[in-house]
Amino acid sequence: MDRPSRLERLYARRTFGIKPGLDSIRGLLRELGDPHGSFRVLHVAGTDGKGSVCAMLDSVLRAAGLRTGLYTSPHLVRLSERFRIGGAEIADDAFFPLLDEVEAAAARLVARGAPEPTFFETTTALCALWFAREGVKLAVAEVGMGGRLDATNVFLPALSVVTRIGMDHMQYLGGTLREIALEKAGIAKPGVPVVLGAMPDEARAAVLARAREIGAPAVLAEEACAVRRVSGDLRGQKFAVSTPDRDYGAVKMRLAASYQAENAATAVAAIETLGRVLGIEWPAKTVAAGLGAAELPGRFQLLSDDPATILDGGHNPCAAEALLAALKAAKAARGVRLVCGMCADKDPAGWLRALAPAVGKVWTVPLANPRGLPPEKLAAFARGAGLREVRACATLAEGLSLARDDARAAGRPVLVAGSLFLAGDVLSA
Repeated sequence: MDRPSRLERLYARRTFGIKPGLDSIRGLLRELGDPHGSFRVLHVAGTDGKGSVCAMLDSVLRAAGLRTGLYTSPHLVRLSERFRIGGAEIADDAFFPLLDEVEAAAARLVARGAPEPTFFETTTALCALWFAREGVKLAVAEVGMGGRLDATNVFLPALSVVTRIGMDHMQYLGGTLREIALEKAGIAKPGVPVVLGAMPDEARAAVLARAREIGAPAVLAEEACAVRRVSGDLRGQKFAVSTPDRDYGAVKMRLAASYQAENAATAVAAIETLGRVLGIEWPAKTVAAGLGAAELPGRFQLLSDDPATILDGGHNPCAAEALLAALKAAKAARGVRLVCGMCADKDPAGWLRALAPAVGKVWTVPLANPRGLPPEKLAAFARGAGLREVRACATLAEGLSLARDDARAAGRPVLVAGSLFLAGDVLSA
């Protein structure tokens, strides 16, 4: 079977849906010899910022000379983006033999009456097998959705991290901020420190209550680390970073969005907490270098200069508020030409309302992903958010071309934003 056919067979597991619960992944890993028991993870959950925090943590650990694994989701262009060791993506000659092993194990379980593993359960098992075979001892793992019942919650944590929590995936996680926070707090384990990023008071109270209940020492990033933006533009920024015990000086970061200050504080608090767990004192210059080298495509990414075109995959109202603040900090928040696409299971009305103060004109576009909202429906949400100059486009290319021409004539920036799948469509075009 050729490569596209094998990937198509893996993606077909998406038809088994999203099945919150750990029995299936535990059974699959047991069939594979429990490879996840051979390494520890920095386990990161949250609604917004967890991808950025994972990128920063991995970058700092590699700057310290550690050979770390990184497991993230979703990918933007290539499936291999989800699996990295030492910063390098998994190669096909490693991926496909591992996939064969995982699928064979799944077939044996199904023959004994077990349900078919989902796509995410399969990739999580494959990742565990790869890390174990490659001798990885410490990895960074991003929760797929929620936390308590996410497939990654079988990993053994050296540290748990919960980033900002907002309203998302309500059909699976609950209809209130407290319910969602408790699901994400489900990654906390007895005796394992949990670092909390900045978040609404209701969410913080729920996570802290869960930590106290199970005896997980809690660290508030807002108290453990101070990050102040010194300067910045669309290409990068400089932060002054300090903790009660250390001054990291001025840290120059490639990640340009002002909202990365919050994520940097969470990452530094996590790294210092991990150092205490492991008995390691990280050199300040190593932490600064790691933060500065961190990269994450699709997050306030400058694609081109003429006109200035920014790509951001934040896709909920909380992310839109952070994006608006980032545009203001970069002095690019007036008359923005917005090209947007959104998944149907999100909150497009809330997202558009939050972003509306910066937007002059809107072009709505389809997503390649089948969950994409039709452009005409997204355009109706935009008009409902008070945006008047709105056009639904048949293709992404059409929307980008029209927006860029208009922005160039008006001297305004273009913002390409919405679901992360849209970021993937743009980067693969």
